[in-house]
Amino acid sequence: MTKQLKGIAVSDGIAVAKVYLLVEPDLSFEKRSIEDTEAEITRLSDALGQSTKELQAIRDKAVHTLGEEEAQVFDAHLMVLSDPELVGAIESNITDNKVNAESALKDVTDMFIGMFESMEDNPYMQERAADIRDVTKRIMSHLLGIKLPDLSMIDEEVIIVAEDLTPSDTAQLDRNFVRAFVTNIGGRTSHSAIMARSLEIPAVVGTKEITDLVFEGDVLAIDGSEGDVIINPTDEQVADFTQKAEAYSALKAEWEKLKNSPTVTADGKHFELAGNIGTPKDLDGVLGNGGEAVGLYRTEFLYMDSPDFPTENEQFEAYKAVLEGMGDKPVVVRTMDIGGDKELPYLKFPEEMNPFLGYRAIRICLAEDAMFRTQLRALLRASVYGNLRIMFPMIATLTEFREAKALLLEEKANLIAEGVEVSDDIQVGIMIEIPAAAVIADRFAKEVDFFSIGTNDLIQYTMAADRMNERVSYLYQPYNPAILRLIKNVIDAAHAEGKWAGMCGEMAGDQTAVPLLVGLGLDEFSMSATSILRTRSLMKKLDSKKMAELANKAVTECDTAEEVVALVEEYTK
Repeated sequence: MTKQLKGIAVSDGIAVAKVYLLVEPDLSFEKRSIEDTEAEITRLSDALGQSTKELQAIRDKAVHTLGEEEAQVFDAHLMVLSDPELVGAIESNITDNKVNAESALKDVTDMFIGMFESMEDNPYMQERAADIRDVTKRIMSHLLGIKLPDLSMIDEEVIIVAEDLTPSDTAQLDRNFVRAFVTNIGGRTSHSAIMARSLEIPAVVGTKEITDLVFEGDVLAIDGSEGDVIINPTDEQVADFTQKAEAYSALKAEWEKLKNSPTVTADGKHFELAGNIGTPKDLDGVLGNGGEAVGLYRTEFLYMDSPDFPTENEQFEAYKAVLEGMGDKPVVVRTMDIGGDKELPYLKFPEEMNPFLGYRAIRICLAEDAMFRTQLRALLRASVYGNLRIMFPMIATLTEFREAKALLLEEKANLIAEGVEVSDDIQVGIMIEIPAAAVIADRFAKEVDFFSIGTNDLIQYTMAADRMNERVSYLYQPYNPAILRLIKNVIDAAHAEGKWAGMCGEMAGDQTAVPLLVGLGLDEFSMSATSILRTRSLMKKLDSKKMAELANKAVTECDTAEEVVALVEEYTK
């Protein structure tokens, strides 16, 4: 029987295929009393080892298929597996209570999960509950000898239907066979949504009931651009979706023709389209999609992929590779942004109620200046191999910027004194992601060379709403007039001092936001490489003067995000 559902459109594209119902395996067990506790601890150790090996393999695959940024979630999972507090508590439970490993594992992890989930005022810690749950399932499967679903073994065209897709699930998808996925829960900024866009797999999330309505072998038709899902579509509906899919493929072919074209609006105004990267390997995606620059090089992955602090030479080689790979095109390198949800096993972090508002990014760098100086020296040495721009993250005050720049200039002088060649043409800017910095952007603009707006954090800090928390996800509103006014303030402040302003958050590639940002005068748009050509195509259709009128109305006349979206639709139809 045909039925239609509406969900959240998170990854563009059209698909029609059979349902692959992702069902959780039965991991139930009986609690048993045991005498040989050492044997039980050995079983646990073996399960932990197998889980670690599997997760490392999944992470390695994710780096190649999704990129370093999306693969970082597995670092958190691997840290759970090696957490001495967690593992020690499970072993103690086995020894003290003489119970089987399955029972000890469940008791301890349930305690941790419950503890983290109860921290309703701390979304970061609530996310850790999800990590522990995902890892526990993997350990339990090895203890019970039950194989978890292996999505990498799918060998026919399907649409995956699930309650949700974990990062482990999504990293295994083969887009040659997985045509799309649909879930009950999730939002536009959930891990599964971000990964779907990286893989260019159509996806609809947040349908609430899809798993209750379909069976293995049913057929689905989905439109990832509109959020439409049809269960067992009629022949006429299949034909309609097939036509839409052909039209979308033709559209992508047209976008491909723009690979070597400049990014100009219909009235000839030029903008710069750049790509975000995590490692030198990601350059292929940027250049293959016609990127005109690297707008954000996330250097923290150098630290997260290393067993200890990366050396000056190791960092130098990575920065040099990116700069040489881009030739004379600009490369904006963000200095280490560790903290929040990105920890290092070899750097002791304080216990914090809210790490996202705590000791992270530039705050760590200024406190651990030996580590920071090593990175600055590596960057300065690499500067002669390309067009380097250095960006400091999480700047809240002018004092922080001045201290960071002073360290940079001090290391530059040291290198020159040592006879090392350093470029004299390095722009130094800041990432605008803290509302305080956006508010006094006019003061910053007198001292920085550029701004890059990090909208992912700017939005959640401005709205006081964690973007990964489903309970408040409705407040993650990139088109809210308050956000647009902050962005306008930053861009206007930069231009008043003859500086440029860019954006490196999710919003830069958002097709509803692009007309607004063009109208606000944003100079550089940095995004996932897969969004570059589509954005270039959209910009070619826009009249910058008309978009300026649109942006002015949005920030002066609209009261809600919904009104802004309606206004964009009116101006771009």
